[in-house]
Amino acid sequence: MQPLSAGEAEAHAAGLDGWTLDFPRLRRADTFPAFRKALVWVNRVGMLAEELDHHPDIHLTGWCHVELVLWTHAADGLTTRDFELARRVAGL
Repeated sequence: MQPLSAGEAEAHAAGLDGWTLDFPRLRRADTFPAFRKALVWVNRVGMLAEELDHHPDIHLTGWCHVELVLWTHAADGLTTRDFELARRVAGL
């Protein structure tokens, strides 16, 4: 699996709301009104990632802040799989 170039990643990221391209990573930060809601969302993301066999870095900090960091470890960069997961996460 080959990583995407910066230009390819920018093209894929153009239609993603709530995500920031920090090449070669894709990031999303969310704040929730309560710890329980943040944890529920993290678990939903985790189950979705497991279904896609693609596992993001998930950071739950404080009691309500979550950051997802996507990149394909095997490719040492972004791939189309990262953007597929990002689109699916945006739909949660």
